[in-house]
Amino acid sequence: MPKKTKWRKTHKRRRGGKASRMIKVSFGDYGLKSLEACWVSSRQIEAARKVLTKYIKKGGKIWIRIFPDKSVTAKGGEIPMGKGKGAVDHYVAVIKPGMVMFELAGISEVEAKEAMKMAAYKLPVKCKYVTKI
Repeated sequence: MPKKTKWRKTHKRRRGGKASRMIKVSFGDYGLKSLEACWVSSRQIEAARKVLTKYIKKGGKIWIRIFPDKSVTAKGGEIPMGKGKGAVDHYVAVIKPGMVMFELAGISEVEAKEAMKMAAYKLPVKCKYVTKI
């Protein structure tokens, strides 16, 4: 969740297009790249982070390249139509195809591949393991 935002509630927007930024592994040696467009919630990012930290223990370093800065609103179950937009429910990160979401360094390639595979299970988007070129 962001500390401060310019606007409390955001528009939904369309989910088209490919990523033009964050497409290369910049900080670490290995990365997890998305293959489709999706919204990834803050809970899903945290679940993937926990899996990565638990798997690599104290051996390497992790970079999380995505941040949930888009607010998603929701209204109650039996509220009639109209009466404005609902309250902010949770925050999501907008993911486009080709975006590098997580990066790892300081561990072997076999360990990194397995850790990224386990983190990919926690995300709602198809992912691909990539290395620094």
